[in-house]
Parts: sequence; structure tokens; C-alpha cells
Amino acid sequence: MSYLNTLIFGIYPYIALVVLVVGTWARYDHGQFTWKAHSSQILRKKNLVLASVLFHVGILVIFFGHLVGLLTPHFVYEPFMTAGTKQVLAIVVGGIAGVMCLVGGVMLAHRRLTDPRVSASSTSADNLVIIILMVQVLLGLATIVPTLGHLDGSTMLLLAGWAQSIFTFQGGAAEYMAGVGWIYKLHIFLGLTIFVLFPFTRLVHMLSVPLEYFGRKYQVVRKRA
Repeated sequence: MSYLNTLIFGIYPYIALVVLVVGTWARYDHGQFTWKAHSSQILRKKNLVLASVLFHVGILVIFFGHLVGLLTPHFVYEPFMTAGTKQVLAIVVGGIAGVMCLVGGVMLAHRRLTDPRVSASSTSADNLVIIILMVQVLLGLATIVPTLGHLDGSTMLLLAGWAQSIFTFQGGAAEYMAGVGWIYKLHIFLGLTIFVLFPFTRLVHMLSVPLEYFGRKYQVVRKRA
């Protein structure tokens, strides 16, 4: 069991990160025409705006909440709040964002899987991604149940210690996960697997922020002679 814990939470994270970075770079370099979200709005607009807004707002809050919550050292926020307070804040904000993401995602998945026109234009990867994301959100919401049983922030500190050890290349990162509940481990494992799938799916479109738009040159338009 110790070997499996080390493999999943000590070695697999680096494999997932390497695949994420190298795979994304390779796809951008060799397959830019595939770098898109394959929008199906033209095929069916009903409920799309509501579902899309709920899903994207929810998942963005979840993503940045995890990013800040896991990678911010404890001493940074300790003068302002305790680990327990931070955990309660994460439950409230994450719970609301999770429900939003789940409702929007289920609506999008139902639309993609049941509408004949949308389904015909969807790939297996599209269907797989939305299903995996919904399972991941469900697992995240499920972690709230055991978390409510210990609001001292101890589990959050272990998870943050693991994440910070991985990103700072410290040894023994997997030791943080040894005493963590299985629901947290499953949630993290699936999250790492999403990193592996990222370069090969439509998820890459989240990196396409058009920042160059604000600094681009004006388009030159000339009249015909």
C-alpha cells in the first residue's frame, strides 16, 4: 500500500505535469487548427447560454480556488485567518461553485448526448471530457461530507503540504497523503488524470486568452481605386 501511495502521489503527479506541458506545447506547435472548442451553438441555442455560464463560472472559481488554496503557504494567510476558517471558506465558496458547475455541466452533457445534431458533431473525446469533469465535480462535492466532521483545517494542511511539495520538488510528498481519506485521494487522482488528458482534448481552448487583442495594430483598409 505504501508503494502504491508513493506511485500515485509521489511519481504520477510529475508524469501528469510533464505530459501536460510537453503535450500542450507539441499540439500548439503541430496542430493549431485543432486548437478550438468545437462550438455547437449554431446547431442548438436552447438553454446553452445558461448552461455555459453556470459551468464556466463554476469551474473557473473551482480552478483558481484550488490553485490559491493549495499552493499558498500557511504562513501567508495565518495572520488573517486560521486553517479552520480557511477550510470553512473553501467549503462555502467551493460548494456554491461546485453546484453551479455541476448543474451547468449536466445541462451541457445532456444536450451533447441527446440532441441528434449536437451529438453527430461531437467526438468521443468531447463526450469523455464532459463526463469526467462531472465525475470530478461530484467527487469534490462529496469531500465536503467528511470535511464537515473535522473543521480544524488539518486535512487541508495535509493536501496543501502535498501540493506545495510537488511543485517545489521536495522529497516525501506522498507521505502527506498517507493518512488522508480515500475520497480525497480519488479526487486528486482523477484531477491528475485530467492533466494527462488535457493536451489531447478540447480543454486546451482554456489557454486561448486573446491578450494580444489589446495590443494589436489597427487593420489597414484601403478603398478600391
